[in-house]
Amino acid sequence: MDRTSGTFSLENELLRTGRSTPEGVFEAVQTRSSFLRKAGIGAGAFVGAGTLLAPSAAFGKTGQTKANDTQTILNVAASAEVLATIVNTVGWERGLGGDAVTQRNIKAAAREELIHYQVLVATGGKPASKRIWIPDSVFANRTNLLSTLEVGDQIFVNAYLIATLTFGNAGNGTLALIASEFMGAEAVHRALARQSLGKLGNDRVFMKLDDPEGAKDAPNAGQRGFCDVLVAVAQLQAAGFGFGEPGAQPGQFYDFDEVSRRTPDDPDVNQRTPDTCDTHGGSNGHGKDEHEKKDKHEKKDEHRNDGHAGPRHG
Repeated sequence: MDRTSGTFSLENELLRTGRSTPEGVFEAVQTRSSFLRKAGIGAGAFVGAGTLLAPSAAFGKTGQTKANDTQTILNVAASAEVLATIVNTVGWERGLGGDAVTQRNIKAAAREELIHYQVLVATGGKPASKRIWIPDSVFANRTNLLSTLEVGDQIFVNAYLIATLTFGNAGNGTLALIASEFMGAEAVHRALARQSLGKLGNDRVFMKLDDPEGAKDAPNAGQRGFCDVLVAVAQLQAAGFGFGEPGAQPGQFYDFDEVSRRTPDDPDVNQRTPDTCDTHGGSNGHGKDEHEKKDKHEKKDEHRNDGHAGPRHG
């Protein structure tokens, strides 16, 4: 907490503790919840006012919950990241990337999706299930895996754009910013999957929300996007995935807790916590204080050289 201003910054708390890990994020969120309670706000203000849903109804609309309320978004996102962690981890273990570069990108994506999940859960997300049905066809060959990643990551991009829009409309710029950071990572995953398939990876001028899929070589070309985050689940289920129940295609269950213990890591994966614009001593060594000092020096230099700095002595 910023003791001087009486406000809480997640990033400043992480800098204060020096624990920029998922566990550190969880502890920082707990500290924030305590701060909110003392301020009389209540922890619910952080994760939204939506009702926590039982696993069997985590994706269903109820009389108490709107589709795009904060809690539903967190639940859908956490569930999607459970699925993505499993798909990338198992795909990497089976060597389905093929070449070394693609294998390393899948390896990194597996860890990134796991960290996404950990941050979402730390902020109140509740996955519908950690027992995921995955069609056997996903792991049948390299093309199937990468095509699954291409389509799946676009669904994730779409969902996080909805989160960005929802949080921004609610006046919570920080959550909107963090949602956009999730979205950016998923967009990179999609681009790399396409590139490994021999397609144009850098094919988007803007990220896509509810327009039809415009990539003519995409497996789901022409499929519309969505503005209701629950449609993300419907599209994943239509592809044969199941959350706690068998999907529509032949496959098997994978247990997230078991698979995630095997999720690989890459030492070059960086920016492992959300980044907000309120730090005064950023981990990159270029905090606001340094920028302010630089600005002051530049203004002094301008003043000396503007021809009005007093008489010159020759």
